Amino acid sequence: MTSSARRASPANVSDLLQIPEEERFHEILSGELVEKASPSAEHGDAQSWLSALLKPSFARPSGSEPPGGWWIMTEVEVELEPTEVVRPDLVGWRRERVPERPSGSPVRARPDWLCEILSAGSARTDTVRKMRLYHRAQIPHYWIVDPSRETLTVYRHTSEGYLVALVATRGERARLEPFAAIELPIGLLFGDDTA
Repeated sequence: MTSSARRASPANVSDLLQIPEEERFHEILSGELVEKASPSAEHGDAQSWLSALLKPSFARPSGSEPPGGWWIMTEVEVELEPTEVVRPDLVGWRRERVPERPSGSPVRARPDWLCEILSAGSARTDTVRKMRLYHRAQIPHYWIVDPSRETLTVYRHTSEGYLVALVATRGERARLEPFAAIELPIGLLFGDDTA
């Protein structure tokens, strides 16, 4: 079933799970089954670098050296509402709030951080539809990586909407909430060979 199919009722998790796992590159947004845009090489490189930069420091128990305290995953289906199931590029949960590793498909524990990496076909969805959904779901931190502009924008949840906490670009090193304990070399996300 694609987003162009007419439905009598909103799509939900059972509709999503009917798609064979090897073909399931979909999300449910506002009750509509939507196929995710195909990632570009730039998208894939930024995603793999960001995971490689964050996991060694943060994907371990709290109190660890380095900082630790997070579950960090890529491309995991997360149910935020019955008719809202997303598959963010990167997602994280604070271990102090979610002590057991999130499991299953979809994961039903609300994340503490999400990151979307823009592609030509996903920019509008990630910066409008998903941003509104993530705000409504009270996701504390939302990052948007834009390979075409070579920027990483950090958003912080407020009751009025997401507040831009920081914009970092190629050539900079930055401490980005909620992972400000380490400095990230932003250029690596956009093809630089060295930090």
